[in-house]
Amino acid sequence: MSKVMLVLATAGLAAGVQAQDKPAPLGAANYGVDTRIAPPTTAPTFADEFSGKRIDPANWRFDTHRNKAGWYNNERQYYAPANTPANARIDNGKLVIEARRGRPTGPDAGGQGYTSARIVSTRAMGYGFYDIRAKLPCGRGIWPALWLVPPTGGWPAGGEIDILELVGYEPGLIHATVHSALFNHARGTQRGGSLKMSDACGQWHRYQLDWRPDSITIGVDGRGYMQVDNNQPGGQAAWPFDRPYNLILNVAVGGDWGGKMGIDDTKFPQSMQVDYVRYWQYR
Repeated sequence: MSKVMLVLATAGLAAGVQAQDKPAPLGAANYGVDTRIAPPTTAPTFADEFSGKRIDPANWRFDTHRNKAGWYNNERQYYAPANTPANARIDNGKLVIEARRGRPTGPDAGGQGYTSARIVSTRAMGYGFYDIRAKLPCGRGIWPALWLVPPTGGWPAGGEIDILELVGYEPGLIHATVHSALFNHARGTQRGGSLKMSDACGQWHRYQLDWRPDSITIGVDGRGYMQVDNNQPGGQAAWPFDRPYNLILNVAVGGDWGGKMGIDDTKFPQSMQVDYVRYWQYR
């Protein structure tokens, strides 16, 4: 879910990284594959099964830094802080991130008409297999995403891996994309894949990333549908995916891509549910 033109927009913000807007991403289908992927059979290096009573602050932080100024891509939501169960909570062993219609009342409110949540992993994770079981929301104007960026560095030079994006006006289509300095939508060179999936909204699926030094493969339910290889000249400009990134889970509202066909206010509230996040580190 690309967010900035020159400076990285997310996980590194705690370190003071600033951000500027850039045009919204578009789905890319130029790196489609059909291949089997599967997690290792060993115990994961990291897992959050969301079995507790609250979102574990040891695993996740809430990103609210752009509430006053407004979020990227002309998105319309206010991201709630921690301890706001209306927007982010544990419910029956599931993480729930819920977008709601309504004016925020926090001191950092920027006049938004919707509230939601965006959480970022406190640990950066690199090469490995990522398995996220999630149920996505639908509705015109809804934009859920599961994605990774490095703790510091500029966009697009720092890189970005979008495991999953769905825009609500295309409820049967999911997207996976990677961005780098040489390959990004601002240059018209983004690398990604899209998959038609009639039950993408409202049904449980496993969204998966197999990240290796020489390739990035993204898929769903054990089938990879997008693969980008580390085979292009340009060094870091082509392949910055050689250091740990932070994982982001969020539900945006509106924006240049998510809101391209408007926002259906009759569809709120809308929630993304996550059963678990599991990660196996490749050594």
